[in-house]
Amino acid sequence: MRKINQGIHQFQTNYFTTHREMFEQLALGQHPRILFITCCDSRIDPNLITQTQPGELFIVRNIGNIIPPYGATNGGEGAAIEYAIQSLDIKDIVVCGHSHCGAMKGLLQPSGLNEELPLVHDWLKYAEGTRRLLRYNYKGVEGEDLLNAAIEENVITQLDNLRTYPIVHARLYSGQLNLHAWVYKIETGGIFVYSADRCNIQAKHEDGMAVVEAVPLFVNQVAKE
Repeated sequence: MRKINQGIHQFQTNYFTTHREMFEQLALGQHPRILFITCCDSRIDPNLITQTQPGELFIVRNIGNIIPPYGATNGGEGAAIEYAIQSLDIKDIVVCGHSHCGAMKGLLQPSGLNEELPLVHDWLKYAEGTRRLLRYNYKGVEGEDLLNAAIEENVITQLDNLRTYPIVHARLYSGQLNLHAWVYKIETGGIFVYSADRCNIQAKHEDGMAVVEAVPLFVNQVAKE
């Protein structure tokens, strides 16, 4: 906690002082551009990797960047989605997975979670679509290649779940909303952007090599958009 307390002091005396006008404007209301859904993994910092300022991203974080289908639960994810679109008029939603995701490791071995982490086990049921897809379409793929496939396919599964929300469905139909699937590579800083339609994705994990139809996007390019 000492480091945290020192950081608060430095924020108040340095950053806040030099950005006072920005915070005064933020006190009047928020106008974020993007709903950013990502994992709560401590290695992921949405504002850092996108180089955005406070007030630009409306952020939802949980284990595995998972969005339960509409009506499956009355959790905060659905409320955040509804508020972001209806009240903040957000036009873009990004679901951002990441390399070395512990949640996806657990998804591949759910029986190991049931006793020690029963709540995590139950939560990952909202990614069951990803697990079944891997089971029937990635036979023979193992180890790191299978984990990478899970990470990639899961962001698309969560876009499928997002489409079950009436407000998302309505805005997509009228062209007022865009969905984006990203995977952030911790070790390189790269961001891979995937088609929002699974039928356009070709993920091959053979011979120990992952080849994905995706566009590498780096943080300086994201910030300019």
